[in-house]
Amino acid sequence: MVEKNDEIEQTFQIDSPEIEVGILGPQDKFVSLIEQGMDVTINPFGDNLKVKGKEEDVEMTVDVFHALIDLLNQGIRIHSTDIVSAMKMAHRGTLEYFADLYSETIIKDRRGRTIRVKNFGQRQYVNAMKHNDITFGIGPAGTGKTYLAVAMAVAALKRGEVERIIITRPAVEAGESLGFLPGDLQEKVDPYLRPIYDALNDIFGTDHTQRLMERGVIEIAPLAYMRGRTLDGAFIILDEAQNTTNAQMKMFLTRFGFGSKMVVNGDISQIDLKHGVRSGLVSAQRILQNVRSIKFVTFSAEDVVRHPVVARIIDAYEEATTKKAEKAKEQKDGSDNLRSDK
Repeated sequence: MVEKNDEIEQTFQIDSPEIEVGILGPQDKFVSLIEQGMDVTINPFGDNLKVKGKEEDVEMTVDVFHALIDLLNQGIRIHSTDIVSAMKMAHRGTLEYFADLYSETIIKDRRGRTIRVKNFGQRQYVNAMKHNDITFGIGPAGTGKTYLAVAMAVAALKRGEVERIIITRPAVEAGESLGFLPGDLQEKVDPYLRPIYDALNDIFGTDHTQRLMERGVIEIAPLAYMRGRTLDGAFIILDEAQNTTNAQMKMFLTRFGFGSKMVVNGDISQIDLKHGVRSGLVSAQRILQNVRSIKFVTFSAEDVVRHPVVARIIDAYEEATTKKAEKAKEQKDGSDNLRSDK
């Protein structure tokens, strides 16, 4: 171990080429991901990895390697999302529970790959969906809210617990105009439902998804199409719920029928409603917090299962929003003091 300028270099020995490929990826594609996430430099050298950085970071990186190798020894193939989860748990001091995340399978996708939770927040979310009639998932993009809801819906359908899957979202533009897009309302909204289609295609396959939609087993529609219906025996997902009004949210929630499950997802930092219109998701969080059989799960930037820079971007925007709010409050307090002096 070499020490220089408050940095250390530690050598981590790899037992086999298979283990090296497992934790570093083909052509070492995971190396930059680990370097950014752990703030270290990694140099593969034969059957050794030289890890350089601050002592605490280097030690955590070695712990992450051990945790990943434990997964490989169980026959679990490692993806970039697994590495992101391990790094985040290392920073939180919860890496000892990392293997527990892999103890349960939600479903296998069309390629036979196992879909599992990737962090503690996702585990809470999945458990909430299992044990409650209505689950709210609130938090930033990249936390797996939509994908896991679709996976749970497909699993429930395959087990025969529900007869159909209904997925919807409000027809509100994210700073763009739907009016100039070609087609009817359904066709205009379809591009905004792309993450839903992607998740279904990933799990079922494109052809199977299309057949199920043609048979009405899967229905994907704008929120306006839900009015006047009672949805029995269905797994119902409302995505982008931050863009519902209070009236729309109440309308949607009261569609709930016997033998159904309902999941409501949204990010209250990305509200695209017109100025002065209150978000139905924000109101529901306040009004329904203590209602039995309804569970709220809140995600943060720490739960983002994407490249480490995404979490940093979310944190930076949240910090900027906080500073702006504090500045506005200071200006208001200053003007109030001026008026009181007069």
